[in-house]
Amino acid sequence: MSELWVNKSNSTTLETAKPSHKKNGLSFSLFKGSIRFKLLLIVLLPMLVLLPLLLSIATYRWTSKLDNLLISKVNGDLTIAHQYLSRILENSGEKIKAVGTSASFQHKVQGETLAQVPDYLEESRKSLGFDFLYLITAEGSIITSSSQKGSRELNTKWPVILSALKGTASSHIDIFSQDQLAALSPNLAKRARIDLIPTQAAVPSKRTAETRGMFVHSATPVQIKGETAALVGGILLNKNLKFIDTINDLVYQKASLPKGSQGTATLFLDDVRVSTNVRLFENQRALGTRVSAIVRSTVLGQGQVWLDRAFVVNDWYISAYEPITDSFGNRVGMLYVGFTERPFLIEKYKTLLFLFSVFFLVTLISVPIFLHWVRGIFKPVEHMAQTISNVESGNMSARTSPVYSQDEIGKVAKHLDDLLNLLEERDKQLRNWAEELNEAVEERTKELKAANQQLEATTQQLVLSEKLAAIGEITAGVAHEINNPVAVIQGNFDLIRDSLGPAKEELLTEFRLIDEQIHSINLIVNKLLQFARPEEFSVFQGKQFVDDVLQDCLLLVQHLTNKTEIEIHHTPLASSHVLANRTELQQVFINLILNAIHAMPNGGQLTLETLDKEYEGLKGVCIKISDTGTGMSEAILSRVFDPFFTTKQSEGTGLGLSISQTLISRMGGTIQAESVEGSGTTFSIWLPYNF
Repeated sequence: MSELWVNKSNSTTLETAKPSHKKNGLSFSLFKGSIRFKLLLIVLLPMLVLLPLLLSIATYRWTSKLDNLLISKVNGDLTIAHQYLSRILENSGEKIKAVGTSASFQHKVQGETLAQVPDYLEESRKSLGFDFLYLITAEGSIITSSSQKGSRELNTKWPVILSALKGTASSHIDIFSQDQLAALSPNLAKRARIDLIPTQAAVPSKRTAETRGMFVHSATPVQIKGETAALVGGILLNKNLKFIDTINDLVYQKASLPKGSQGTATLFLDDVRVSTNVRLFENQRALGTRVSAIVRSTVLGQGQVWLDRAFVVNDWYISAYEPITDSFGNRVGMLYVGFTERPFLIEKYKTLLFLFSVFFLVTLISVPIFLHWVRGIFKPVEHMAQTISNVESGNMSARTSPVYSQDEIGKVAKHLDDLLNLLEERDKQLRNWAEELNEAVEERTKELKAANQQLEATTQQLVLSEKLAAIGEITAGVAHEINNPVAVIQGNFDLIRDSLGPAKEELLTEFRLIDEQIHSINLIVNKLLQFARPEEFSVFQGKQFVDDVLQDCLLLVQHLTNKTEIEIHHTPLASSHVLANRTELQQVFINLILNAIHAMPNGGQLTLETLDKEYEGLKGVCIKISDTGTGMSEAILSRVFDPFFTTKQSEGTGLGLSISQTLISRMGGTIQAESVEGSGTTFSIWLPYNF
C-alpha cells in the first residue's frame, strides 16, 4: 500500500506544481485544493519507523552500559576479595615471624633440650589461629611440632620452606594431599574432607569426595644453636566459613546491592567449593558443589579472569573468578565473588516495559489522528486503484464516482471515469465484431476439417490399393520364376543321389534336409501365390514337435553361426506337440534366429527354450528365443511388429516380424518381445496344444 501511495503522490505533485487557475468559472485556493499540505502530514509517518529504531538503539546502548557497569562492579568486588586474601597471607607470615623472633621461643629452643617447645608451639598455634606449627632443620628433618601425634616424615620440599631455610620468610596458598594431612594430624584429614555433590554443567567426574586441603602456608627462618632452621605454620581453608564470611561482609556491605540481590564469595580447590556462603538450601551451604565446565576451562585451564554472568549452583550470578596459584606456580583453585542477577534483570525489564508502553500509548493516540488527516488523499486513490483492478478483471462498468474531494485527485478521478466510459463503449463494439468473426471462422473450420478427413480416407485407400496390386503382380511373377530353378535343382539332386549308389546311406540326413528345403521353397512359392490369390490355395496343418522344428532351423543357419563366436543353448522341456503348419512355423523360427544373429555381430549367446505353459486357461507350449546382443530401446520395441519398420536400413524389408506375428496369430498363438538396450532381446511365442 505504501508503494501505491508514493506513486500516486508523485503524479499529483506534478499536477499541482502549476500555479492555481480558474476553470469553468470555479476558483480553488492553494490551502483547499493543493496536495502539498496533505503530503506534509504524510512526512510525519516515517517517525513510526524512525522513533522505534532510535528507541531500540538507545535501549541497546543503555542495557549494554548497565551490563558493563555490573561487570565493572563485580571486578571491583573481586579486587577487594583478592586484596583481603593477600592480607591474610601477609598476616600469616607476620604471625609466624613474630613467634620465631619472640624471646620466649628463642629461650626455649636455645636450651639444653627441646622438651618445652611442642607445648609452646601448641599454645602459639591456638592463640594465632593456625592449624599446625612445626620446626624443620636445614637438612629437612622435623625437630618438633605442635602436634605430638604428627609424623616426622613430612614433605620438606615446599618452596615456602626452602625460601625460609635460605633466610627469607614466605607465605603462599598450598595444597596438601590426604597423606600429607594425615602426617600433620589425623584430625586435619578429617576436617578437610568434603563430599562432592553432583552439579549441573560441571565437568563429569567419578570422584565422590575432595580429600585434599587448601592451606595458607607460611614459613620464617629461625636460629637454633647457631644453625638455620624454619618455623612452618598453616591455616586450613577447607570449610573455613569465618574466612569466607569475612570476605563476603567486606565486599558486600549493607546497601551495596539493590533489594533482593545477594552477594556471595567462594574459595575453590580446583573446581570444588571448599569454602562458600552460596546456599544449596536456606541453611545448607553449597560445599562440595563444583563450578561449570566453561568457567573451569577459562580460569583454571587458560589462567584468565572470568568477568561475566555464570550459573552458580541453582541461579544466575554476575560473577568474577580469578585463578589461585600455589608456591610452585601451579593453578590450584579459584577465588570467586558475585551477586544474583535476577533483581537487576527485573529492574531492567520494568524500565524497558515502561519505555515501550509509553511509546505504544503515544503511537495509539497520534496515529489515528494522522490517518484521519491523510484520509482525504488515500480514500480517492484507493477508489481509483480498486476501479482499475475491477476493469482489469473484466468488470467494464466499474467507476470511481462519487468523489467528494475538490483537489487534483478529484479531477483525476473524474477524468478516469470519462475514459472508462469511452473504453467500455469501444470494448462493446470490439466484442461484437469478434463474435461475428469467430462464428465465420468456426463455420469455415468445420468445412475444411470435413474435407480434410475425406481426403485422408481417400488417400489411404489409394495407397493400400496400389500396394496390394503391386504385391500381387510381383508375387505372381516371383512364384513362376522360382518354380523353374527349383524343378531343375530337384531333378539334378535326384540324379546325384541315384548316382551315389550305396554311398548315399551316409548322407541320408543331409538329403532329407535338402528335400525338405526344396519342399519348403515350393510351399513358400505357394504361400506367395496364396497371398496373391488366396481362393486358389489351402493351408495344411499337422501335429508338430517344436523342438524338432528348432533343430532343423539351427542346422539351416549353422553356416551363419560358424562365422561368429555365438554359443547356442537349446533347452527342450516341451512335452507335447502343437497343431501348426511346419513350414510356417519354421519360417517364424528362422526369422527370429536370423534377427538374433544379426544383433550379435561380435558374438554372444543364443538361447532356445521350450516348456509347457498355460495361457488364459489354455494349455500350450512356450518357445523363448533369446540373445545377448545390442537390444532395443523402448521406442523401437513398441514398433517391431509394424509392417515395413526396420532398423537394418537397406538390408531388410521390415516385413519379417510382421509376417511372423500374422502366422502365429493364425495358429491361435501369441508372440511378444522383451528387450533391454545394451543387454539383449527375448521373443516369447505361445502356441496351444489343439486349436
